[in-house]
Amino acid sequence: MKNRKGMAMGDLSSVVLAFVVVAIIVGIGATVLTSVQTTQTANSLAYNATSSGLTGIDTFGDWLPTIAVISAAALVIGLIINYFK
Repeated sequence: MKNRKGMAMGDLSSVVLAFVVVAIIVGIGATVLTSVQTTQTANSLAYNATSSGLTGIDTFGDWLPTIAVISAAALVIGLIINYFK
């Protein structure tokens, strides 16, 4: 088995695609929870549960730019390691 270190340019597409899929899922999840919450009675258990879900999705969404920067940095470091090996 070959010992592989670093990343190749082919890895870029899978990292970008995974990030886009996660961002789309967060957006669709927030839209669905908002739609569900508008049909519920205020301060009911279901309303509070969807409110907690929206808060969680909002918190995760706030981390998406940080995750993008870390992914890009990891990709650049991987390319540099691959170049110098």
